[in-house]
Amino acid sequence: MELTTGDVLYEAGERIRDAYFPAQSVVSLVAKAGADASLEVALVSDEGMIGVPLLYGVDRKPLQVLVQSSGPAWRVKEAIFKRMTDTQQALREALNQYALSRLAQVAQNAICANTHRIEARLARRLLTMQDRSHADQFPATHASLANILGERRSILTLVTLMFAQKDLIDYHAGTMTVLDRKGLETLSCECYSAAPDRHSQSTGYRPARQPLSP
Repeated sequence: MELTTGDVLYEAGERIRDAYFPAQSVVSLVAKAGADASLEVALVSDEGMIGVPLLYGVDRKPLQVLVQSSGPAWRVKEAIFKRMTDTQQALREALNQYALSRLAQVAQNAICANTHRIEARLARRLLTMQDRSHADQFPATHASLANILGERRSILTLVTLMFAQKDLIDYHAGTMTVLDRKGLETLSCECYSAAPDRHSQSTGYRPARQPLSP
């Protein structure tokens, strides 16, 4: 199926009816506190899946699941997913390893949100999104970045303007383009290089891939 930027796959507390495996799409897990406070705790693309609680017999999603970048994904019905993971040991072991990596990502994001400056956190988020989408250009708005990073929109507007003035990024009509990856890496906090789930840690950013085969 095709996922569309801005779509909410699940709200927190909703019944999980499907597991999703993003192929060329990017999805956020967002923790919310009231109507206005939110924070992205994990970012998922082709390295992972949506629906980890199903592995452990839990059918409720504790977090909002929000599509950050459009693209195809595989969708597996709850009953089929449970049957697959009950009968295919290698699959279950691989997903258990991914679940541990996801837990580490959530913990790292929580530490980052509480200890690092907004400039470093934004640089890290842009680098991670570039990695996940395998592209220099991806959807982003000041409002969406503010929600993701748990900051006021006015602050995100000022920081993105500063990044643009330094020719690190270009921002236009809801689209973010990374112009200077090395510059962002210099600004980013150490959480980026330390992330246990970072794509291709030894080689860094991977270029865009060929379209998904039918």
